[in-house]
Amino acid sequence: MTVQAITAKEVTQKVLNKEKVFILDVRNEDDFNDWKIEGENFEYVNVPYFELIDGIEPIQDRLPKDKEILVVCAKEGSSLMVAEMLVEAGFKAVYLQGGMRTWSEHLEKVKVYEDNDITVYQFIRVGKGCLSYMVVSEGEALVVDPARFIEEYEAAAGEVGATITHVVDSHLHADHISGGKALSDKLGAKYYLMKSEGAIFNFEHLENYEKIEFSKVSVEVLAVKTPGHTPGSVSFFVNNKLLFSGDTIFISGLGRPDLGNKVKEWAEDLYNTVHSKVSGIADEVVVLPSHYANLDEEINEVGYIGDTLGNIRARNEKMFTAPKEEFLDSVEQSASSVKPPNFEEIIAINRGHETATVEQMSELEIGPNRCAVHHTH
Repeated sequence: MTVQAITAKEVTQKVLNKEKVFILDVRNEDDFNDWKIEGENFEYVNVPYFELIDGIEPIQDRLPKDKEILVVCAKEGSSLMVAEMLVEAGFKAVYLQGGMRTWSEHLEKVKVYEDNDITVYQFIRVGKGCLSYMVVSEGEALVVDPARFIEEYEAAAGEVGATITHVVDSHLHADHISGGKALSDKLGAKYYLMKSEGAIFNFEHLENYEKIEFSKVSVEVLAVKTPGHTPGSVSFFVNNKLLFSGDTIFISGLGRPDLGNKVKEWAEDLYNTVHSKVSGIADEVVVLPSHYANLDEEINEVGYIGDTLGNIRARNEKMFTAPKEEFLDSVEQSASSVKPPNFEEIIAINRGHETATVEQMSELEIGPNRCAVHHTH
C-alpha cells in the first residue's frame, strides 16, 4: 500500500498559511513535550510508536475520520508504518518525509528588503527558530549567521547571479552548527567572527573592522559591538536601514545573557549595549534577529521575522528605559537554567576544537532552540 509522504517545506507552508492540521506524533512523550511541529491551528495526539505495534485500535476514537492525519516520528520509519495502518483502517493519512530530522533542517527563503542598492533574503529554519540572511549587491553577496546547509546559500546566490564573497557570524552559536567556516573554505569568501569568541581556525577578526564594504554601490556593514548574549556578540548595521541584531535584540525582547554562567557580568554588558549602542539607532531601522521564539507571534504581515526598532522599543519599553539596577535584577530573575541541547559539543565544533560527521551534526542539532527564551514583556 502506497502512503503519501509530505515534505518539511509543505508542512512549513501549512504553518505560514495558518492551515488546520491534525498531527499524530508517535515519538516518546518526553521528546514530544520538549519539541514538536508548531502551528497556530494545529491539533495533536501523541502516542509512542511502541504502543501501536499491534495496531491502532486503542486510539481510533481519538482520531478524526474527516481530516487528513499527518503522522510524525523522529526519522520517518515509524510514522510510515503507522500511516499505513491508518489508511488500511479507512483514515486519510500522510507521513512527514524524513521525520523530525528534516523538519529541523528545512530553510524557508523569503525576500525581506529591496532597494536600488541591495536585496536582502531571510532564511527561516522553522524547526529550530534560527534565522540567517543574504545581502546581495551588484553580483556579490554577504551571508549572515549561516546554518550548516551551505548549498542552500550557494543556490540562492546562483539564482540571482551573485557570488558569496563575505560571511559573518554575529556570535559563537550554541544551539546549531555554523556554516560560516564551511562556506568560506568552499567558496574562498572572507569569514568574520569576533576573536574573543575563541575560534582556533583562521578567520577575519571583527575587532579589526568598523565597516565591511563590497561592490561598487557598496553595502556598508557597520560592526556594532553589542555584547550581552555572549561576550563577543556583534550586530551589523547595513546602509543605515537594517540592523542584523544576532541574539542581542529579538522581536519580542532581548537576548538571554545566561548561557555562560555569568549572568550578572553579561547582563551588565547587555545593559550597556541597549543604553549606549542601540539607543542611538533610529526608530525606523528594521531589526532582523538570528532567532525567534514563536513564529505565529513574530512573523509579520509581509511573511518574515522582523520589525522596526521603534516598535520593539515600544513593546519592551521597560527594558529599554529601566534604571540599571532594575534592569539587572529583571534579567537575573528571568535567567534560565535550561541550556540548548548539546550546547557544549556544538560550541566546541563551532570553535574548531572538534569535528563531526553530517550524521553526528544532525543528532546534535535535533531539539528546540533555547536562545530566544528571554522575553521582556
